[in-house]
Amino acid sequence: MINPMNFPTLVFLVSVLVLWLSIRGGIAISKRRGLEDEAREDFNLVLSATLTLLGLIIGFSFSMAISRYDQRKNYEEAEANAIGTEYVRADLLPNADAAAKIRSLLRTYTDERILFYTTRDPSELERVNAHIAQLQNELWAAVVPAADAQPNPVVALAVAGMNDVLNSQGYTQAAWWNRIPIAAWCLLAAIAICCSVLVGYGSHRVKGSGILILVLPVIVSIAFLLIADIDSPRGGLIRVKPQNLHALAQSMLPSPQAGNH
Repeated sequence: MINPMNFPTLVFLVSVLVLWLSIRGGIAISKRRGLEDEAREDFNLVLSATLTLLGLIIGFSFSMAISRYDQRKNYEEAEANAIGTEYVRADLLPNADAAAKIRSLLRTYTDERILFYTTRDPSELERVNAHIAQLQNELWAAVVPAADAQPNPVVALAVAGMNDVLNSQGYTQAAWWNRIPIAAWCLLAAIAICCSVLVGYGSHRVKGSGILILVLPVIVSIAFLLIADIDSPRGGLIRVKPQNLHALAQSMLPSPQAGNH
């Protein structure tokens, strides 16, 4: 199922349109049954409280998006550290051929993990995930025989490191699935629509309100755009860049001197 929050620009455009229509609806209600002067003070109190609640909910949603973004960044760093540690621990295996195979598989695995972070094409992502699963099976199959042949604490470090590599991918995937719930978005939209209706209802007699009624929809929609952009791992402009994995991939390249021996 396609998550509409993966398209922040669409969220912005729809928000502007819906909130503007809500304000126009409030103006239409005001024309039918205008706000009496003696009720203006109470109305302003209700409007201020509602706008304050909207601001609090927007701030809370922004905090949720930031925490999830930071979580994705932290797991990218942890994943790079786990792969790099296992790449070094491959020397602990008694079989030199198995160690060389594991290093080769880890280099390929790192490249695929970088693609996981950077690709936006769903078909390409499906291929990457399938290849990652295959590489994980090959990596585990390469380290298990060494552990069976010599079950000692030194070899156990290499096995434990491989286990960390596999676990880190699962933690990363879980962090990418951890999004702001749709129910929270619906609550946020409902409060924003109510605020817009109230603003329209109270601005009927305000001179120059034609320009002013655009301020709230645009500002709130920009806030929605920013929240959706940060919360979307692939759809937004603000995304987690695999800097640690890129640095790791560069450090794992075989040196020219090693190939000449």
